[in-house]
Amino acid sequence: MSEELTDLDPILSDSHRIERALQRAVQEALRMHKRAGNPVAVWRDGQVVWLAPEEIPVPLDFAP
Repeated sequence: MSEELTDLDPILSDSHRIERALQRAVQEALRMHKRAGNPVAVWRDGQVVWLAPEEIPVPLDFAP
């Protein structure tokens, strides 16, 4: 394995970089659910609510 792939300290110390990566991952997961026609569970007003695919608030054509 290369040094670039094994040295995670610089990446893990950058909380903004981690947050951006997590946001992109969530957006892509939501897009995949929407494309597949699957609902997603969200937390709203203290309870779990299921969103139908057409209610998932992400554009299908977004490219990060």
